[in-house]
Amino acid sequence: MNNQMPQQETSHEAHRTLSRSRWVLIGFLIVIAYFLFTEHRAHVIPYLPFLLFAACPLMHLFMHHGHHHGHRHSGERPSRRVDGKGE
Repeated sequence: MNNQMPQQETSHEAHRTLSRSRWVLIGFLIVIAYFLFTEHRAHVIPYLPFLLFAACPLMHLFMHHGHHHGHRHSGERPSRRVDGKGE
């Protein structure tokens, strides 16, 4: 007697288990964040403006790669800029 499940059913069960564990992890992190915020609000709120100022250079460093300024490969022509009038 061979009691092995087919490969497709096994992968489906693994995917469903992984999906459940993700939801449990997200819920757990939300609960932790709630209690951290409510219990330590007096310690965190004075530093929020500094976090905003820190976010500006961090966003510049980590998100600047999307602009592609000066990173043309050899042989590529610069793209033409087309404004709203179609010129």
